[in-house]
Amino acid sequence: MAVGLLGRKIGMTQVYAEDGSVIPVTVIEAGPCTVLQVRTVERDQYAAVQLGFGAKPRRLASRSERGHVASIGSKRAKARTELKIEPVAKADCEPPRFIREFRLEEGDAAYEVGQKLTLDLLSEVARVDVIGMIKGRGHAGVMKQHNFGGLRASHGVQRHHRAGGSIGSHGCDRGNSGKIKKGKRMAGRWGNERVTARNLKVVRVDVPNNVILVYGAVPGPNGGHIMIRNTKKKRKSQPK
Repeated sequence: MAVGLLGRKIGMTQVYAEDGSVIPVTVIEAGPCTVLQVRTVERDQYAAVQLGFGAKPRRLASRSERGHVASIGSKRAKARTELKIEPVAKADCEPPRFIREFRLEEGDAAYEVGQKLTLDLLSEVARVDVIGMIKGRGHAGVMKQHNFGGLRASHGVQRHHRAGGSIGSHGCDRGNSGKIKKGKRMAGRWGNERVTARNLKVVRVDVPNNVILVYGAVPGPNGGHIMIRNTKKKRKSQPK
């Protein structure tokens, strides 16, 4: 089973199917990704593979970021060598811009530090999950965030058109005592959250150009980093 890839959202467009119908798709640049670390149950209490995508200019990378991917002769490394502790394998690459981990399950392939993963992993996958950070919209009211209708702008309604209205029951109501119910839709911060778009159909895979087209929209702005993995949505019958 394919573990997944890291990529970058290019934008949305449309392609034509064989029957002439128009299909809205999102263009994603996926890979190549470098295996930075391999987590094991014996050492880390869980199994995962850590991938890096994109190259950060060395002048913008911190010393810790450079030491994560290559040996730079740190004091800690010298101390571990004197104690005859086996050094940690390094990918020996440039510091990546985007780093994420994918959990490994039984039956997944074995990976090595420094290995390059390309879009060939997803060439035979029919449906994928795409994970990204949605746009942050700041503090938003109930009309913008939850599509409330608001009050009428008629005579007598003074500066209360976009208010959320009552948020709790009256104190005389037995059993509620004026408390706000859990899950009440109110104003607050909107966006800047991790969102997973599940079970998206793979429309086209262009391995030489590291481009994959998936049906519909995916989370995040154009140019935002995303994670692509084989879908974990289990259905008895997949939609066409």
